[in-house]
Amino acid sequence: MLAQSHLLSSNSTFLPLFPNASFSPLHRRFETLHLPPLLSRSTLSQSTRFSPTMTSNSKHSNHIEALDSVLEQSELDRFAEVGNKLADAAGEVIRKYFRKSFDIMDKEDLSPVTIADQAAEDSMVSIIRENFPFHAIYGEEKGWRCKEKVAEYVWVLDPIDGTKSFITGKPLFGTLIALLYRNKPILGIIDQPVLRERWIGISGRKTVLNGQEVSTRNCAKLSQAYLYTTSPHLFSGDAEVAFARVRSKVKVPLYGCDCYAYALLASGFVDLVVESGLKPYDFLSLIPVIEGAGGVITDWKGHQLKWEASSDSRALSFNVVAAGDEQLHQEAVDALQWQ
Repeated sequence: MLAQSHLLSSNSTFLPLFPNASFSPLHRRFETLHLPPLLSRSTLSQSTRFSPTMTSNSKHSNHIEALDSVLEQSELDRFAEVGNKLADAAGEVIRKYFRKSFDIMDKEDLSPVTIADQAAEDSMVSIIRENFPFHAIYGEEKGWRCKEKVAEYVWVLDPIDGTKSFITGKPLFGTLIALLYRNKPILGIIDQPVLRERWIGISGRKTVLNGQEVSTRNCAKLSQAYLYTTSPHLFSGDAEVAFARVRSKVKVPLYGCDCYAYALLASGFVDLVVESGLKPYDFLSLIPVIEGAGGVITDWKGHQLKWEASSDSRALSFNVVAAGDEQLHQEAVDALQWQ
């Protein structure tokens, strides 16, 4: 996902999220940001291992119940343990480069990429290969990594979701990690390595933030909803018109959070996120996190988000709408009127 960092950094609504932070545009570094300590791997593993089975109110989470009956809980624990290791490794790389000088390159689609993106992805790939040599990997930076054309398990990685936020020194980007089982996401992680915040969603369990259960909040009407999108400039054509219909109906529209907006939704601080043109590595990890917190995430037609990963797969673009309340989600889909 792309970010228009100036839209949020100039908005006073950004500051209360980080009351202990002081940002210096001249020195481009933290001055007094007090960070909570990183959770140990054992603590994170325990937080996922002992989470009770989730009963979701979302009609879009039926596939989770089916998958949960196939996979052993010990398998899910093992996947979560390795997922935490991936986030730890990527975070170590990213923090080394955050608010430092480095070269910024442009991809073919003109989106930026840095050495931090590439090194963070490589660090995660090496851990997956060490622990699950027969699992496939699909990363934003280097695509499909597997000798086989298809695989039962596929890790989908976005090392820095919100590279524009990262290169402009705004800590609202995130590392996104998903594990697909037969093309269904069974594990999702949103990790903010600077703020030391990690949301973990696991098939059939409640979502946790740093070991504590979180949930979405009730908000059944668009007229009362707080809406996030990364930037209004990322919509075009019919999508721009559709988004405008929703924006005109909500209580407060806000901009500039990349994947962090979905994390805030899972924690009950935001009601609705609407975005256009997301790639599979942008949203697959969000599905277990949002659904495990009691929310709903679909395409603009209200259909389940699906992507079949293989050596021949292209990273197609999807329109995504996520809501903390099922009735609000339906109102948003109705307002989008997407055909």
